[in-house]
Amino acid sequence: MSVPEPSTPPSPAMQPTVRDTARLAVVVGALGVVFGDIGTSPIYTIQTVFNPADPHPVPVSDENVFGVVSLIFWSVTIIVTVTYVLLAMRAHNDGEGGIMALITLLRRSGARRGRRIAGVLAGLGIFGAALFFGDSMITPAISVLSAVEGIRVVEPALDPFIVPIAAVIILLLFLVQRRGTAAVGRLFGPVMILWFVVIGSFGAAGIAQHPDILKALSPTYALGFLAGHFGIAFYALAAIVLAVTGAEALYADMGHFGRRAISRGWLGLVFPACLLSHFGQGALILADPANISSPFFLLAPGWGRVPLVLLATAATVIASQAVITGAYSVASQAAQLGYLPRLRITHTSESTVGQIYVPWINWLLLVSVLTLIFAFRSSTALAYAYGMAVTGTITITTLMFFFVARWRWNAPLWLVAVGAVPLLLVDLLFVGANLTKLMHGAWLPLLIGVTAFTIMTTWQRGRQIVSAERVEREGSLHDFVEALRDNPPITVPGTAVFLNRGKQTAPLAMRANVEHNHVRHEEVVIMSIETEPVPRVPAERRIMVDDLGYSDDGIIHVRVRFGYLETPDVPAALAMIDPAVAERQLRMDEVSYFLSKIELRRGPAPTMAVWRKRLFIATSHLTADAAEHFALPRERTVIMGSHIEV
Repeated sequence: MSVPEPSTPPSPAMQPTVRDTARLAVVVGALGVVFGDIGTSPIYTIQTVFNPADPHPVPVSDENVFGVVSLIFWSVTIIVTVTYVLLAMRAHNDGEGGIMALITLLRRSGARRGRRIAGVLAGLGIFGAALFFGDSMITPAISVLSAVEGIRVVEPALDPFIVPIAAVIILLLFLVQRRGTAAVGRLFGPVMILWFVVIGSFGAAGIAQHPDILKALSPTYALGFLAGHFGIAFYALAAIVLAVTGAEALYADMGHFGRRAISRGWLGLVFPACLLSHFGQGALILADPANISSPFFLLAPGWGRVPLVLLATAATVIASQAVITGAYSVASQAAQLGYLPRLRITHTSESTVGQIYVPWINWLLLVSVLTLIFAFRSSTALAYAYGMAVTGTITITTLMFFFVARWRWNAPLWLVAVGAVPLLLVDLLFVGANLTKLMHGAWLPLLIGVTAFTIMTTWQRGRQIVSAERVEREGSLHDFVEALRDNPPITVPGTAVFLNRGKQTAPLAMRANVEHNHVRHEEVVIMSIETEPVPRVPAERRIMVDDLGYSDDGIIHVRVRFGYLETPDVPAALAMIDPAVAERQLRMDEVSYFLSKIELRRGPAPTMAVWRKRLFIATSHLTADAAEHFALPRERTVIMGSHIEV
């Protein structure tokens, strides 16, 4: 049902209100998707720092509490507020953020700045993206487990039910992903607003009981703790980093909601609420060191602990959402850059290009998260693994951002150095601290990262080999058309549509039809599909026809543009071609569609190691079905195969 347009436009007085409402809706949506991960870090950060079962425990004392809380405050300020919100989020690729966006920006600058350095940075970036996939698997597991574990404070007898409850929650979360980021954000946004108000209020109440904790705002306490108790403080950093988990998700999710909405949400609500909670927990431990058992939940009065456990469970589900949507964005950008095969992607918003759903990534994450929950069975066991993925990704992002600032924005070298050196020193200090947990679980994200990195770089290398071989086999389209005029094959009635990547080379299926069957169709359409960064492309811009130099041979090249929200419907686009432009009337009932299917085989050439060839061929099976993707009728689609050895 269509809705009629208003007879008169909104008055100028109304327009700011409409814009303000829309902006507020985006901020609320961002609160429901982007900040869940970092917004739930107060549940487990301080508890993990003072965990007596830690291989390198931090003794509970007033001096150490002041030092830890001060380190948390300054770590969040430096890494999240300065590195990400104020700096990194200014570097984007058509609105998309995250490490893959930085790789794109550096690749564009590499030709004039040094290909070798750009290649090394791109490799680092791919490893950072691979670590983020590890983060996307660990975050839902540790977040939901940590919240459900709150029932121990309320009723210790429920302990055996923690793992099954967490598994059911995770399953339900991944099942609703297909509804899209915007729908999830509208559902989760109000919950997260309530969450931040509640934890900020409980934190403020805790501070009121012991206001001396506010002294920790001074950096002297953080520096004094590091300098005076370095042996303890260095190991403590491996747990303190939990306070900044989710920083990369803020950046990766920028395409979903935009920099402005994320910045406003962080500075206006999330940052103050999290700090109040951390400081309140510190005050609670100063009052009674026994509160280290569960300082977050013990901040609440007795009557509020059951509601807080329920709210924390909802918030940690939302925390998982932040990295899940970030993983969608990273996978989509990786496929566009040639580091992953073409995956089936569903766009879920008409207003924001970055709001997507990637089914294959969704189900992979679901299986991985459930495996981690049943294998580790507690948030404490997962905490040692968590920090490694986060610190590695943050360090690589910081390094790449300053190269972008120098190469693309021509920032003075002295200014880059002034910013990069202290920020990288902080990041590397956290990396070093987490390496001490290598044998206690930090190996897990590194293993996931190395595996994902290997898959992505293998696909990129294999794709280069196949593309070079394919270009050589296809040959020049111009030369092929000239050859058809000089030695015309038998012409058969009907229209043949060949999907091709452009008009530089001849489609393999068309070349095979001419060379082996010695025939061509009366009308030949070589069609290239392009997706533009807009929801929908107007009909007048949809089609561009090129007669390839001759207006009487029945061969044309058609460039078709679709918006990211549109299904690339090839038959519908074909029907839009003007007969006057197409040289003759296309008979739609006699159209045959031809696809070139490449079968990959392992060959003897030393292009890659044997195991990488096998991996590349196995990964190729993930590629989305082309006939379904382009809405081709199966009964009139001909798939002509060709094999290429790698």
